[in-house]
Amino acid sequence: MKFGICNISIVPIREEKSQKSEMTSQLLYGETFEILEFSENWSYIKMNFDDYKGWIKNNQYVKIENEAFKVKDDTKYCLDLVEFVETPEKKLKTIVMGSNVSNAGILNDKFDGNFSNNKKKKDEAVKIALSLINTPYLWGGRSPFGIDCSGFSQLAYKMIGVSLPRDAKDQAKIGSTLSFIDESQAGDLAFFHDEEDKIIHVGIILKDNHIIHASGKVRIDRLDQTGIYNNELNTHTHKLRFIKKII
Repeated sequence: MKFGICNISIVPIREEKSQKSEMTSQLLYGETFEILEFSENWSYIKMNFDDYKGWIKNNQYVKIENEAFKVKDDTKYCLDLVEFVETPEKKLKTIVMGSNVSNAGILNDKFDGNFSNNKKKKDEAVKIALSLINTPYLWGGRSPFGIDCSGFSQLAYKMIGVSLPRDAKDQAKIGSTLSFIDESQAGDLAFFHDEEDKIIHVGIILKDNHIIHASGKVRIDRLDQTGIYNNELNTHTHKLRFIKKII
């Protein structure tokens, strides 16, 4: 087996091996992966963090040895929205929140910024979520420069030491289901469905019947037993399916 590491800020993961193909997720600096298939310009990979699969360009990563591949319990993640690492040539390279700075040494880079590496309570996930307010929505995004709804919940929990699956439908399969909003706590996840009862959206519950989620941008809206109520539009925009307590 062969393995790789993301050596730049953000790398798009695409559904097919084409620059025109849909971006389904992203790699962040320092994240590692298994190379499942290698072609002239593209590699089909499986991410170490969440097992997500897709195609990335060969010129946007470097190969590493097996022993450097796995995520450890004390993995350090960049805590600030935007930071820098210093290359061996004394040049700066931009990185973002959630980057795996534990692996900076593998790339011979130096990181001196703030990081998170301990299991924390879910109110810390709420603080992370609030720091991302107004981040633009981006399908497949996992960073403060653009994020989708499940990338948003995944990042908030990642920063407190909890790994969530990449997609909302898979995040909905874990944790304990709550019957009513009144049973929930800030930091729990609310899931929303379409007419076919498929999970299509996720958000993080806040106090006083509010929710923070990525829809157009990371925003705060009202939450009731029907779903998300957007005060600007004066209507419900998402239908509540259930609430999950992850931790």
